[in-house]
Amino acid sequence: MNKDKRYEIFSRLRENNPEPTTELNFSSDFELLIAVILSAQSTDVGVNKATDKLYPVANTPESIYALGIAGLSEYIKTIGLYNSKAKNVIATCKILVAEHNSIVPQTRDELEALPGVGRKTANVVLNTAFGHATMAVDTHIFRVSNRTKIAPGKTVLAVEKGLMKFIPDEFLVDAHHWLILHGRYTCIARKPRCGSCLISDLCEFKDKQIDD
Repeated sequence: MNKDKRYEIFSRLRENNPEPTTELNFSSDFELLIAVILSAQSTDVGVNKATDKLYPVANTPESIYALGIAGLSEYIKTIGLYNSKAKNVIATCKILVAEHNSIVPQTRDELEALPGVGRKTANVVLNTAFGHATMAVDTHIFRVSNRTKIAPGKTVLAVEKGLMKFIPDEFLVDAHHWLILHGRYTCIARKPRCGSCLISDLCEFKDKQIDD
């Protein structure tokens, strides 16, 4: 795919949604961090249902840590892998209080040192909370990047590096959200909605669906 086509793709995505953001509910950097940790292998809808009950009760490192693993588990038990996630969240809260004055760090190394935070989670926090030009490649972005040929790659890291290289700079901060939303609602896995896709004529997918 050439650079002019990529530019037009992201121009249309921006025009359609000028201020994209995550669908996770949060009102602070810390709430976002916890929501993203909980979202691994879970849906945003499911995480929101849990955090909508949790955050009015505890939404700081100190208050969530005070719940303990058992207490936190009661709020997040509807989420997949809740036991391991509860352990990671409590451990993360302890580190934030002890080492970061209860403030979410703004560097990749410090974020990835937190339990339950890998490269993708760190990228989401850096992008959504702090406005860094990062690319958190989830299953949606991986699929869209390969299917459209915006930045094909055999691994998540290869796709991330391709997107960071090929997406024009002016679109980089918001591209993560545009691609996730496009994959979640239009370029879906089993039967992509090509008939209603605003970039269908630019897409290089060989097996486009004529009907939705």
